[in-house]
Amino acid sequence: MTDFLWLYILLGVVLVVGLGSALVVPRLRRGRSDDGTTLAPPPSDVEDEPADAGAADQGTGTATAVLERPEPAAGRMVRLRDRLARSGSPLGARLLTMLSRDQLTEDDWDEIEETLLLADLGTGPAEELLESLRTRVRVLGVREPSAVRDLLRDELLKVVDPTLDRSLALDRPVVDGETKPAVLLVVGVNGTGKTTTVGKLARVLVAEDRSVVLGAADTFRAAAADQLQTWGSRVGVETVRSDRDGADPAAVAFDAVRTGAANDTDVVVVDTAGRLQNKAGLMDELGKISRVITREAPLSEVLLVLDATTGQNGMQQAKVFSEVAGVTGIVLTKLDGTAKGGIVVAVQRELGVPVKLVGLGEGPDDLAPFDAEDFVDGILGG
Repeated sequence: MTDFLWLYILLGVVLVVGLGSALVVPRLRRGRSDDGTTLAPPPSDVEDEPADAGAADQGTGTATAVLERPEPAAGRMVRLRDRLARSGSPLGARLLTMLSRDQLTEDDWDEIEETLLLADLGTGPAEELLESLRTRVRVLGVREPSAVRDLLRDELLKVVDPTLDRSLALDRPVVDGETKPAVLLVVGVNGTGKTTTVGKLARVLVAEDRSVVLGAADTFRAAAADQLQTWGSRVGVETVRSDRDGADPAAVAFDAVRTGAANDTDVVVVDTAGRLQNKAGLMDELGKISRVITREAPLSEVLLVLDATTGQNGMQQAKVFSEVAGVTGIVLTKLDGTAKGGIVVAVQRELGVPVKLVGLGEGPDDLAPFDAEDFVDGILGG
């Protein structure tokens, strides 16, 4: 009997310990241990549903970035027109006021000429516009505000030149029977917003349903490639870059074009360094980039980025880039922040190439194809 009693006692102890463990262990696994250490949750055969079904891949539970959809490029220029009209462009307002005077003296015409020059129109275009205005005012004798506005609009349009082809060359070339991407090389002095412009240009192209690859060939600014990659990732565009600072920019540009060709991409946009140490060095660097790129595909466009607020001061630098790189089009940034809209005319006359794109502000979609009529209407107040 005594032996059975010890057996019952032993079985009771085992049952108490087992029940205690069953109660304690689950409690610890769901929360914290006695020493405060966070414990992992129990494994589950059923995966938790993501809080946002659109923020995870089905079946994997891994988060994915939501790509932005850029706004259509068509109609963006209207924003600049409206902005200039609301701010009352000094150029248009002053010209309209002076041309509406009952009698225009030589002093008045001198004042009109000074206004045109202060607007960075350039000496040649200013004299041309002035002479045309004098002739038409004398012959027509216009004084009514609406008639003066129409006259001035016609003459400003002539110097801005709406007949220029401002479209980007985006047709894909065929080389040895193989369709290649259109290649846009973007050049310009540092500080003009060049890398940002490349990122915004990618958004313009994506908005037109074109596939894009970016080439971060500005390898001398540590932040340039990171900045470009950030722009591209927001709209699902790949950025080809070097894994080290100071790498050969021509090699990066070539890799970008080759990647675009391999992926059947529509457009490759290559950002370049904007160092203007001397003309010879710039020529060597850009010349090498161009030569290396054309081994894979011809250049479709060479776009020069200029800061509109620099006015005539930046014209000499623009000439150097134009001579070295064979510029085919101008991108004017910060055009909305200056009353000196005449820079559009001046740069076209000096470089012999059209303004194709303009920066309208700081927003990601504030880059627009340039429209001469919208621009002139903005200067004249809508």
